[in-house]
Amino acid sequence: MYVELSDEARRYIGRFDELTGVAPKDCLVEGDRLVFLVPAGEMAAAIGQAGETVEEAERRLDKSIELVEDADTTEAFVASALSPAAVNAVTISEQNDRVAYVEVPDPDRGVAIGADGRNIETARTLAKRHHDIDDIQLT
Repeated sequence: MYVELSDEARRYIGRFDELTGVAPKDCLVEGDRLVFLVPAGEMAAAIGQAGETVEEAERRLDKSIELVEDADTTEAFVASALSPAAVNAVTISEQNDRVAYVEVPDPDRGVAIGADGRNIETARTLAKRHHDIDDIQLT
């Protein structure tokens, strides 16, 4: 799937790659927050020992950084995008549109949703861009 990036997002991707040695596949620029989609298997390198790599990137870019790890399947991708919330199951429904129904334990619902719905909206945006998912619903 083709993702069109803004010039600003491309600049942040290039800078993050320079600082961490990890080339993100996507970047969402949301005010004072950047969300990078990191290739599968490269999350540890992007975070660094004790989080020092990503903390240095936050300092240098003067933005809060969140990382989402890419995955091979749509279900695994949606679960990853909602991390650190525990996800018990993801079911993709393809009726009139593609909806991911995500089973999250009650104690983790707030984490999955995030402050002002920020986490679930980020997951929805990434899932739409990379897996053609129209919506994510928590069950």
